[in-house]
Amino acid sequence: MSLLIGPTFSPEDLDIMRHALDAWCAEKRIDIKSSKAQVAASTALDLYQSGYDDADRLLSALRGHRAL
Repeated sequence: MSLLIGPTFSPEDLDIMRHALDAWCAEKRIDIKSSKAQVAASTALDLYQSGYDDADRLLSALRGHRAL
């Protein structure tokens, strides 16, 4: 069995993702600890890795994501 190691994020990367997720949750009035927020956090990670590496762009992408 092989161990897959994902990407490493810097503190700045995490700040960007957390800022966008916090803003998205506040706009939607969703508790950050909810399952919906967990789905949004996973989506934010995917989007960040796809090049949405700015808090405003990431938040915009979260707003427009059809699965959320």
